[in-house]
Amino acid sequence: MTSPDDMRAAVTVSMADRTGRSLDEWATLVHDTSGVDPLDQNAVRRWLKDVHGIPQNTRWTIAFEVAERAGWVRPDVDGYVLAQYSGPKAGLRPIYDALETALLGLGDDVHREGRSTYVPFVRARQFAAVAATTSTRVDVGLRYVDPPAHPALVPATAPGSATHKVGVTDVSQVGGLLPLLRAAYEQNGG
Repeated sequence: MTSPDDMRAAVTVSMADRTGRSLDEWATLVHDTSGVDPLDQNAVRRWLKDVHGIPQNTRWTIAFEVAERAGWVRPDVDGYVLAQYSGPKAGLRPIYDALETALLGLGDDVHREGRSTYVPFVRARQFAAVAATTSTRVDVGLRYVDPPAHPALVPATAPGSATHKVGVTDVSQVGGLLPLLRAAYEQNGG
């Protein structure tokens, strides 16, 4: 299983060969010449793409580095969850909490990771991702090798590594999703 830190390290090691600059050189270039707020990671990534044609994972790595140098501290998983379920989406937190309990309850080998827009649930690989998509709906992205038949399940490419997703608008719906969650868990085991 590859963590975000492992991916960042792998991208960093080969960055100079792939782009002509090391991570330190890119961070210095962004700081000295871009005119972009170093804490605005989206703007940094856009600049790297538009001006230099930098590939996606490399853009993310550089943007993290630039932001960290400017004082940004990556939140822990709870910090990401708090940010995702605040403001207009605060009312969705009970749905997230019920989904988290159900997903973590599938096995001792399940853990969650933090992302800015969704929370991935991982076993041997990511099998589920929970995202507050609108102010009234939480999407549960599920990765299947062989998707079960279910009227609420639709093909998807997000959130996370989803092949399918289901929208949840009320905590009472979570119990009915347990067979779908278990199927994704079982199909992505170790």
